[in-house]
Amino acid sequence: MKYTIKNWPEEERPREKLFKSGEHTLSNSELIAILLRNGTKGQSAIELARSIIFKFKTLRAMSHINLSRWKEIKGLGPAKIAQVRAALEIGRRFREEEVKEKRPKITSSEDVVKILMPRMRDLRKEIFKVLLLNSQNRIIDIIEAEEGTVNQANPIIREVFQKALQHFAASIICIHNHPSGNPQPSRNDKEFTQKLIQAGQALEIECLDHIIIGQSNYFSFLDEGLM
Repeated sequence: MKYTIKNWPEEERPREKLFKSGEHTLSNSELIAILLRNGTKGQSAIELARSIIFKFKTLRAMSHINLSRWKEIKGLGPAKIAQVRAALEIGRRFREEEVKEKRPKITSSEDVVKILMPRMRDLRKEIFKVLLLNSQNRIIDIIEAEEGTVNQANPIIREVFQKALQHFAASIICIHNHPSGNPQPSRNDKEFTQKLIQAGQALEIECLDHIIIGQSNYFSFLDEGLM
């Protein structure tokens, strides 16, 4: 029989506390305990949640830890790991979805970084995103290229401008991350950016910037005078 917290005073149970006082009153451990739903033999859900926090320290760290590290925690099976990781991904995506709804105006590279860095800086693989903008530089949509990296330049460029044309975008801003954490552009990055600019000129869709996201900083081709 699994050890639970049903015998705790009702006001101390995470789920009941959430409904009574709001989710903002819960600790990180209590929030994770709700996701876990139950503990294991001799260990409640909240104790298991505390073990997770103790091991990974922060929610941000949890969001990009390798799966093998999760499996080191006693009592965490595939289902529980999937539940927590899915919740973390939902949190990362929330900001991006909110931006799409509000359609803010982009005036600088910093505007772009504020939107996308929280989700992209900790990713373990390189992904490529594009902001599609209207003639007033307001966001039409944020897309993620299927091919993934600038090493596959031609497929990405075709996909980017195909989506831009479908959405009647006047301009685009391209963003990708460096999993190493160093945002300095590689030779491939520089060559890819030139191909983007040339393709945009041919289609009359301006490529305003190409931004590389690092661990806690970024590189903007526009800011550096390379666009």
